[in-house]
Amino acid sequence: MESNLSEREKAVMYGIYKRLPVIVERAEGCRIYSTDGENYLDFLSGIAVNALGYANPKVLHAIEYQIRRYMHLSNYFYQEPQIALAEKLTELTTLSKVYFSNSGAESFEGALKLAAKWGSTRGKKNMYAFSGGFHGRTYGSLSMMDKPLYKEGMGPFLDNKFVLPFNDIDALRAAIDENTCAIALECVQGEGGISMASQEFVNELIALRHRFDFLIIADEIQGGIGRTGKFMSYMHYNNFTPDIVTLAKGIGGGLPLGAILFHERVTDVWVRGNHGTTFGGNAVSCAAGLVVLQEVEEWAQDNAATIGDYLQLRLIELAGSFPADIVEIRGRGLMAGIVLSYDAQEIVDALLQEKVICNVTAGSVVRLLPPLIIGVSEVDEFIHALTKVLRNRATDQQTQS
Repeated sequence: MESNLSEREKAVMYGIYKRLPVIVERAEGCRIYSTDGENYLDFLSGIAVNALGYANPKVLHAIEYQIRRYMHLSNYFYQEPQIALAEKLTELTTLSKVYFSNSGAESFEGALKLAAKWGSTRGKKNMYAFSGGFHGRTYGSLSMMDKPLYKEGMGPFLDNKFVLPFNDIDALRAAIDENTCAIALECVQGEGGISMASQEFVNELIALRHRFDFLIIADEIQGGIGRTGKFMSYMHYNNFTPDIVTLAKGIGGGLPLGAILFHERVTDVWVRGNHGTTFGGNAVSCAAGLVVLQEVEEWAQDNAATIGDYLQLRLIELAGSFPADIVEIRGRGLMAGIVLSYDAQEIVDALLQEKVICNVTAGSVVRLLPPLIIGVSEVDEFIHALTKVLRNRATDQQTQS
């Protein structure tokens, strides 16, 4: 594809991303329309960003209204869109305060800084995350991950940052002590193949926090904002309230926006000047975000739960028809993973030919992150396309043998 790019297009560093061979003209609802007249069913939603799909009229109205008032003031000013969005976030969680950022990586980086400041007065420095986790591409985030592709040649990384085996209670018990400052957890790992923390693992994490007094950071950047059928993925677990929650992706309705949510025990850690951002909490993004939260609360997260159950049922049925291909079905709500017995890129590429967009995570997992607005018909359309792809593959293999 590189040889076909114009000189103007070559100014963009295309090689960093695996881009799809689709030139987009417009997008609406759950569909992406290309310049060659094709339309694609989008089961990726901008990597869990477009929670309400594309061109949602309420989101567009909120954006246009705010743009005509002002677009940017900086955080030297009190701003109604920020306040309203923060109020809604605290209303929908048990958390007390909100700090707005621009992205997930920035939210997670801020959470590490907050935890470090909290730990500095208590003699606690060690921070832990888990294998398969993904928290962004900044140095703090990379220091808390075990993904060689993202880290190779990029070091040295931050001290006192460690990665433990995911869902391994014995390893957790062996590592955590009075020097532990914070533990970061994705309850549903996106990049990790839609792997889910067990209730037993979370129970142990809570018990250890009670014993050793550390902070739990819940990374809800991909799994939050109604995607799993509850407002946050940690809400699927009994008696679990994190101390810090990081958000981004779906919160902005398609615009760049992130947030850090604070439990009351850490609201007084930062003082003026400890942290800051120029664009974080941009008024236009916050105006869009408020609409997203209202729609998620009113119906979209319930839809994610209902249609997510239907999607899981259809996928399990499909796994029964193709046992040599499908090893496992994972996920909650509209965050689903199809674990294959081979490299998933083959299937994702074939689905694109059937005008369905999804992607690969953890090598062998087809990741599904459709807009929360999808219905039964879109699930059936996806299942039909995947069934065709798997049948064609089986036929090809029989022919070759």
